[in-house]
Amino acid sequence: MKKYLTLENGDVFVGEACGDLGAEIDGELVFTTSMTGYQETLTDPSYKHQIISFTYPLIGNYGISLDTSQSDKVQAAAVIVKEMTNQVFHYQSVISLDAFLKQSKTPAISGIDTRQLTKIIRRYGTMKASLTNQPIVDQPADREAAIIKSATLSASDAKDVEHVVVVDFGVKDNIVKSLQRPGVDVTVVTPESTFEDIVNLHPTGVLLSNGPGDPTDYAAFLPVIQQLQDNFPLFGICLGHQLLALANGAKTYKMTFGHRGINHPVKNLITGEIDITSQNHGYAVDVDSVEDTPLEVTALEVNDHTCEGLRYPGRPVFSVQYHPEAAPGSHDATQLFDDFLEMLHVNGGVH
Repeated sequence: MKKYLTLENGDVFVGEACGDLGAEIDGELVFTTSMTGYQETLTDPSYKHQIISFTYPLIGNYGISLDTSQSDKVQAAAVIVKEMTNQVFHYQSVISLDAFLKQSKTPAISGIDTRQLTKIIRRYGTMKASLTNQPIVDQPADREAAIIKSATLSASDAKDVEHVVVVDFGVKDNIVKSLQRPGVDVTVVTPESTFEDIVNLHPTGVLLSNGPGDPTDYAAFLPVIQQLQDNFPLFGICLGHQLLALANGAKTYKMTFGHRGINHPVKNLITGEIDITSQNHGYAVDVDSVEDTPLEVTALEVNDHTCEGLRYPGRPVFSVQYHPEAAPGSHDATQLFDDFLEMLHVNGGVH
C-alpha cells in the first residue's frame, strides 16, 4: 500500500505504508539524527504533533521493550524511515516497532530517501507536512496544537525528605525517574498551577520540564517563574530553560531546523568541559538578549554557538537546553540532577 508525504514547499515523497495503514495526519516535519533510542524518541512528549524522520537508515531492529517508553503512548504524529524491519533481535523485545505503531494508531512511511528529505528540511527549515493515502494538491492545513499536557495536582505526605515539584509542560518519564531516589519525593503539577498552589505543596525545589511548542505560548506562566526563582532552587530543562530566559527578559527565536539527536557537543563555559548531549528543540534562547538580564550564559552548542545553559548568579537557579536524563543517551550530563538535588540540601527551599 502506497503512502504519500506532501511537504509545505510542494515536494512529494511516495513510499510504503506501515504502522497504522489507514491513518492520515498533518504535522510539523522534523528529523532526528539518533542512531538508537527510537522508542524513547517516539514517546517523548516534546515530539507531540510532529512527524519524525529518522536519518539513520534502519529502524526497528531491536524492537520495543516494556520499560523504555518516556510516556504512556506514542507522542509523535507520524514516523518516516528509510527501512523499518520486522526482524527483531533483542532479548527484552516484546513487540516489533511496526506492531507498536499499529497499536498506537500512528501512521508511518518507509522506502523513501530520508537523506534527500533531510537536505530539504535543512534548506527550507522545519515545515508543515501531510501523510496521506492518496496524492493531494492542497497544502496541509495549519492546525493549532494543544501544547499543554494535563497532569494531576497532588500533594506529598512525606516528611523529612527533599520534595521536588515538577511543572509538567510535557515531561519525559526519565526526568521524573532521575529525581526519584531515597530521600527525595516528587510531585508533578500542571502549568495551570499558581505560585500559591506550588507553595502549598511545601517543595524544597522546583523543576521546569521539557515540552513541545513555542515558549512564548506559555507567557501566562512567566510571572509564576519569577516568583519561584525568588523563593526556591529552580532547574529548567529544554522548554523550561527557554521559559526561565523569557521570565528574566531574554528573547527566544525559532530555529531553521532545530536540534534533534543524541550527539550534540556542548561546551561548559565555566569548566571548559564538553559534553555530548541529547537534544530535541526547535526554539532557542537569543544569546545576545541575555546580556540585559540578570542571567548568565553558562554553555554553548559547539557547532552553531546557540545558548545551551543559563544561571542566575547568587541564586540556586540554572537551566540547560539539552536533556540530561539520557533517554535516549548520552549519559554525559546526568550529573546535573545530582547538582540540583545538592542545591536542595544547601538551600533548604521554603517551607
